[in-house]
Amino acid sequence: MSLAVPALRINLSRDDLIMRAGVVAFVGVLLLIVGLPLWALLAKGFEDRNGNYVGVANYISYFSTPALFNSALNSFHVAAVCTAIVVPLSFLYAYALTRAVLPGRWLFQGISLIPIFAPSLLPGLALVYLFGNQGFFKGLMGGSIYGFDGIVIAQVFYCFPHATMIMVTALATADARLYEAADALGASKIRVFFTVTLPGAKYGLISAALVVFTLVITDFGIAKVIGGNFNVLATDVYKQVIGQQNFSMGAVVGMVLLAPAALAFIVDRLVQRKQVALLTARAVPLIPKPKFGRDLFFTLFCTLVSAGILAILGMAIWGSLIKYWPYNLSLTLANYDFANFDANGWESYFNSLRMALGAAIAGTALMFVGAWLNEKTRGFGAVRSIVQLLAFLPMAVPGIVLGLGYIFFFNAPNNPLNFLYATMAILVINTVAHFYTVGHLTATTALKQIDPEFESVSASLKVPIWKTFFRVTVPICLPAVLDIAIYLFVNAMTTVSSVIFLYAPDTKLASVAAVNIEEAGTTAAAAALCVVIVITSAAVKALHLLADRFLFARLQAWRKR
Repeated sequence: MSLAVPALRINLSRDDLIMRAGVVAFVGVLLLIVGLPLWALLAKGFEDRNGNYVGVANYISYFSTPALFNSALNSFHVAAVCTAIVVPLSFLYAYALTRAVLPGRWLFQGISLIPIFAPSLLPGLALVYLFGNQGFFKGLMGGSIYGFDGIVIAQVFYCFPHATMIMVTALATADARLYEAADALGASKIRVFFTVTLPGAKYGLISAALVVFTLVITDFGIAKVIGGNFNVLATDVYKQVIGQQNFSMGAVVGMVLLAPAALAFIVDRLVQRKQVALLTARAVPLIPKPKFGRDLFFTLFCTLVSAGILAILGMAIWGSLIKYWPYNLSLTLANYDFANFDANGWESYFNSLRMALGAAIAGTALMFVGAWLNEKTRGFGAVRSIVQLLAFLPMAVPGIVLGLGYIFFFNAPNNPLNFLYATMAILVINTVAHFYTVGHLTATTALKQIDPEFESVSASLKVPIWKTFFRVTVPICLPAVLDIAIYLFVNAMTTVSSVIFLYAPDTKLASVAAVNIEEAGTTAAAAALCVVIVITSAAVKALHLLADRFLFARLQAWRKR
């Protein structure tokens, strides 16, 4: 017995060294894919076109150029208006899903998620068909759809599911005892709403508002398609880099674009720290009871919102099947023959599939292993804090800004990783980095649910920590692992802004091809490509749900014991 104790200590020490070495290596990876590209972007803003240091001259030039500065004001204006529309809309929709008895609740919930599967270009293209110069209802808007109005309508469609998911989570955690007490005290429904419901959901409301604001101010696709002469920060970055080849000014605009997104992220983190548990161990889940008037109102409301979502999606699908809008409305599949509109043809779509699969596989492995190393390493607090900082950083970085940083870092002649530039690998790396934070949080949440006793037992049995990882940790966290993979796949299929600067002719993605096709004036083909992306993303998500329901129910039957 006395000999076993020193052996156990040696084994634990070896595992600790392995874990700490893994965390250090992980910090290096995060620095390469997130930290150093952003540092390269920051440095570029202090250089002129020839790479000479000019201090803050570029920033002075930016803020003293009315056209450029007005783009920042336009971005803030659009973001503020969209936030004011989307947050109340999503709150009512989420309230209907959680606090009313709706017929076909699952259908309303599914419809609300449809915009997630679509590139941000799709609502812009649909609005062109509906209200454009040759649109179906061109006179209904009372003005041009190109500009502020079009961007706002399209952004409401694009941001709605993100806010709704947050609000559903916020409203689902309600204690029925509070409402019973309010009824017993004779409080009116309005008073209960403002004193119980709204305070309980306030953190969800703040988070939803910050998410919507960030999504709108950083989006590129919608403003590119339907912005017209109404310039915003995201399109300014594109024009400076692609149109004028002014990379230094592009870096400046990128940093200006980064500032509000980073500020919104910091505010969200501070708000979350103040959040307290609303559902305690003694809480009674709130189960809504049928009430005709309320249920009828929310059913009509959800039907109206769902009809709007389906109308935009349906218009994009119909437009993709029209021979020659608006003169020949007969149906055809010719718009899906992408070789007639883009040199890559269907290859762009298959590139997107390859990139999405690569991001799903490599990204899931990196996120889960990284989160495991950071969560299970004992001590080493300073380095683990750096991991947390780098893991949360991508959430505050707009995709187009990160893509620009990748140009300056990976395309630098003295960078030994220069060989990655203009390859499929850099698209995969960029996509993983862009969507890293959510995957990391998902993995960390799943790992926190595992009792540390598993590692203690394994250590006492002298089982190497990597065996415990593969035999215990991964099987227990398998649903979360699959969630991360699907999240990365869908976002990789739909992303535009983060990859718009990084593709090469032979690695062009479907979302980028749709932008180029739309620029060439063939809107129907661009809509067709967006529809293909929607179908692919939705099909993969449907397979995920089926696997989760039937396959994992058997593989993880132990959870029911």
